[in-house]
Amino acid sequence: MTQTLRLDGRIAVVLGGTDGIGRALSLGLADAGADVVASGRRVERVDAVAREIEDRGRRSVRAPCDVRDRSSLEALQVAVVSALGAVDILVNCAGRTRRTPTLDVKEEEWNDILDTNLTGTLRACQVFGRGMLERSYGRIVNIASLTSFVAFFEVAAYAASKAATASLTRSLAVEWGSHGVCVNAIAPGVFRTELNRELLDGTARGRELLARTPMKRFGQLEELVGAAVFLASEAASFVNGEILVVDGGFLASGVNQ
Repeated sequence: MTQTLRLDGRIAVVLGGTDGIGRALSLGLADAGADVVASGRRVERVDAVAREIEDRGRRSVRAPCDVRDRSSLEALQVAVVSALGAVDILVNCAGRTRRTPTLDVKEEEWNDILDTNLTGTLRACQVFGRGMLERSYGRIVNIASLTSFVAFFEVAAYAASKAATASLTRSLAVEWGSHGVCVNAIAPGVFRTELNRELLDGTARGRELLARTPMKRFGQLEELVGAAVFLASEAASFVNGEILVVDGGFLASGVNQ
């Protein structure tokens, strides 16, 4: 059974794979045996994570991209296929958020967040999913959120994007499952990253999130790796359209004291 969790011989692309959750998953997939391309907008971060992947004895490609630009995703896909071969695993980690009272959210801010978190995920699934469908094999892992299920105060654009990402995941699972492509998502609980650090540290919001988490701590990024490796592996060959929550019990929480 443990062999079905190995990813030897697989080629993975992790978008938004150079920081935070994305970097942790990129390195975790490499540790599980995959060749991994961790891409993002910053060339220096792409190069740094590629070195970490190669230090693990895996192959990588240094190719930055922006999920808001379809042509850059297409160029990345061509570069990866040319250097490594067909992409087996796609992980969509690119994301952004901003805390703003909903009454004051400008359309530009709303559109920018949805364009990255939701439409960027769709673009990536289209660009990389086509080859998977042609080969009748693929594993796509999107990143949802606790806000796919419950509301958080003053992050309406982010929450809308992540609720829609969960829905998109199910829609693609229904369309693509019969063609050998499993589409699932991970919904992380509260993990401290550069994206949310200001919202967590030393704030009433951070204290409330901690109180709502039965394990009484925030997650460590490495604790998301097992879920990603599982969904990317043959152990999950009949798992399709699922949102796997890794949250320390947050969504199970009612009264904690």
